[in-house]
Amino acid sequence: MTASELLAEIADVGRDARRGGYSRHAFDAPEHDLRTWFVERAQQVGLDVETDRNGNLWAWWGAPGANAVVTGSHLDSVPGGGAFDGPLGVVSALAAVEALQAKGFRPAKPFAVVVFAEEEGGRFGVPCLGSRLLTGTIDADRARALRDPSGVTFAEAAAKAGLDVDRVGADPDRLGLIGQFLELHVEQGRGLIDLGSPVAVGSTVIAHGRWRFSFAGQGNHAGATLLADRVDPMLPAAETVVAARQLARKLSDARATVGRLVPTPGGTNVIASTVDLWLDARVPGTSTPQLVEEITQAARAAAEAEGCELAVTRESYSDDVVFDDALRRSLGEWLGNPPELPTGAGHDAAILAGFVPSGMLYVRNPTGISHAPEEFAEADDVEAGARALAEVLERLAR
Repeated sequence: MTASELLAEIADVGRDARRGGYSRHAFDAPEHDLRTWFVERAQQVGLDVETDRNGNLWAWWGAPGANAVVTGSHLDSVPGGGAFDGPLGVVSALAAVEALQAKGFRPAKPFAVVVFAEEEGGRFGVPCLGSRLLTGTIDADRARALRDPSGVTFAEAAAKAGLDVDRVGADPDRLGLIGQFLELHVEQGRGLIDLGSPVAVGSTVIAHGRWRFSFAGQGNHAGATLLADRVDPMLPAAETVVAARQLARKLSDARATVGRLVPTPGGTNVIASTVDLWLDARVPGTSTPQLVEEITQAARAAAEAEGCELAVTRESYSDDVVFDDALRRSLGEWLGNPPELPTGAGHDAAILAGFVPSGMLYVRNPTGISHAPEEFAEADDVEAGARALAEVLERLAR
């Protein structure tokens, strides 16, 4: 089957009637359905599927072994996300395997398609959780204690999904099997629109992280409490949202976003007792922590002015990533020297890049929009990406 046909098979899984787009999160029903679909599809093309200790799915073409060529992506989404972010890399990998089999190719090296768990962090807050656990770049106890918005811990959800939660964590033996990792992904921007190319090779990933700002004040009655008597955490939270934008504008190519803000108790006629907001900050080079420190200073000043308390917690952070130079050059040569693109989006490939030679391919997104229902890729470009992936996988696995 083609990549487009495989995408069509899962087009109705996890549709979000309220937000639009798709909401597919780690260990929830839509994500479970997608994992089941992947296992069935992988088995239909002769792959043997196993689940590792961290909930990542591995579909092996032949016996597992060292120096493996591994490709794949993820199936989960952000809340209300698009149809291509994650699944495109998975369906393209399956389509590439089927295309290689049709021409009689058999890999001379171990070969696997992987589906990483909780890449977006849409349920438990930490992006690339499956690859971070695999590589040991997040503490297992911290991961087990992560909670979703309903208060369910990662350990509870993982156990319900059938994982042995005592074994969650770094998996050096499995990581040691990977010789090279390649991830195909829809472009999250408009670089390929401007360059007029359906496919690009990834060059770098901008340093990025997520921080939680927790403002504590005094809950009270919205009608009975005079303005002069209030200790309202919503005010410093709002000022922090504005400060993030203003401070980020002072740095070249910086991005600072508050996409989630949660007041407690959340009543329309109630002054909040606490307000939590999550800051996503990304700056090329080494300036992301500096930007976050400046935003934190502004937030503390606003909290003090309102008589509130503030606690700031770093939930994740990754430095700038430069993909493996030799692999990047090979990809360009084999594909006729397509453009090379940096990205401000995080990926499992960027986590693995600190441990094994890793690379990325991007497929053109004509809207330039991602993490939203308008995310898109033309069928011709989807197939161009799958063909490019098949081409480089054949060369890598000879």
